[in-house]
Amino acid sequence: MLTLKQIYDDKAKVIAGLQKKHFAGAVEAIDEVLRLDGERKAAQQQKDAAAAEMNKISKSIGMLMAQGKRGEAEEAKAQTGTLKAQIAEYDAKMAEAEEAQTKLLLTIPNVPYDIVPEGASAEDNLAVRIGNWPNQPMIDAIEKDGAVALKDWNSEVDEAIAAERIAKSEKLPHWELAKKYNLIDFDLGVKISGAGFPVYIGQGARLQRALINFFLAETNKAGYTEIMPPTVVNAASGYGTGQLPDKEGQMYHCEVDDLYLIPTAEVPVTNLYRDVIIDEAQLPIKNCAYTECFRREAGSYGKDVRGLNRLHEFSKIEIVRIDTPEHSDASHKEMLAHVEGLLQKLELPYRILRLSGGDMSFTAALCYDFEVYSEAQHRWLEVSSTSNFDTYQANRLKCRYRRQEDKKVTLCHTLNGSALALPRIVAALLENNQTEEGIRIPAALQPYFGDTMIR
Repeated sequence: MLTLKQIYDDKAKVIAGLQKKHFAGAVEAIDEVLRLDGERKAAQQQKDAAAAEMNKISKSIGMLMAQGKRGEAEEAKAQTGTLKAQIAEYDAKMAEAEEAQTKLLLTIPNVPYDIVPEGASAEDNLAVRIGNWPNQPMIDAIEKDGAVALKDWNSEVDEAIAAERIAKSEKLPHWELAKKYNLIDFDLGVKISGAGFPVYIGQGARLQRALINFFLAETNKAGYTEIMPPTVVNAASGYGTGQLPDKEGQMYHCEVDDLYLIPTAEVPVTNLYRDVIIDEAQLPIKNCAYTECFRREAGSYGKDVRGLNRLHEFSKIEIVRIDTPEHSDASHKEMLAHVEGLLQKLELPYRILRLSGGDMSFTAALCYDFEVYSEAQHRWLEVSSTSNFDTYQANRLKCRYRRQEDKKVTLCHTLNGSALALPRIVAALLENNQTEEGIRIPAALQPYFGDTMIR
């Protein structure tokens, strides 16, 4: 959550940032935070004054008793009793104001960095790079201006390129390929659990395992320490990384035990550092984890949820970093390069988007999405979000580090990204690599899959 220091240092900047995120009532929310803080401070001052007076009177009681002034001593004792009751009232007022302030701060999103583009929706996201895809007009436009808003993206050029690559035969979407090669059974998943819970079979299961092992091997090469965390977390963990209270309706809740199925490994891995003070020499901390992820995806429907496009349960490898404020930007760039390298090795057409204020997550200060192109569906599919949260999560988590220079304890920066989420990667691999002989496996994945083709 936002720190009071952020708000006091530059209230106008905080409000402008919240408005960039299209947070309704930004002015009123920040004013209320400051009002509650003023209320807390006033109670603190009253408590301090009462405590000082009580301490002064307490010291006089012994002197009065020694002088034989028992009546005055008893009167002084009564005064200290009154002051003690007042101090308890001031403590209650402080606690009440602080609790209300914290509850309010938990509902206020992070402030985006200046580099985040203005915009209300995904149409205002900026494409900053395109790779493995011969869309020369878009490449030229990005190189000329540094970025292209998606509302100005020439999708007709993409479709023309896809049609040319399809050659003489029309490519099948992945859900038809899954049936043709007996890779994934969506109907069995419905029978066992419901829609959005596919069953992977034979070569389909082997492809999943190959991708998991490939991604983990690549994170290991990049210096990440693998974690195998729980896939259920308590409410404190959800609040720590910002899924609660913002996305409570999107998480599966085990009500009897008050536990939540994780929507991403970001939650348990980042919470390893909740209420921890880290020595600066240990930073940056680099962790990765493979987990199943669970999302209710309430309200999702239509073509965007067909097949693997949107699932309730899916596999994902997550990378998480804990870093100093001075180095977090460099860490973010390294994470982006890592994800881009994976897509290059998988030979998938991709583009990198810098998200606009209106399309960013509640907790992110800066976020880049990676999308791969589906040549059968003729559209781009998101496969990774890689974010810098600044001190927002760390403040919730009380994740801090001790500086080597002056031993001062201060908040860390936290970062995370998908490296990668499997469903849409599988969809693009199947659709983009289909041939008359079968589905070609990219060279980098072949050692993990154990073959060059799905037949």
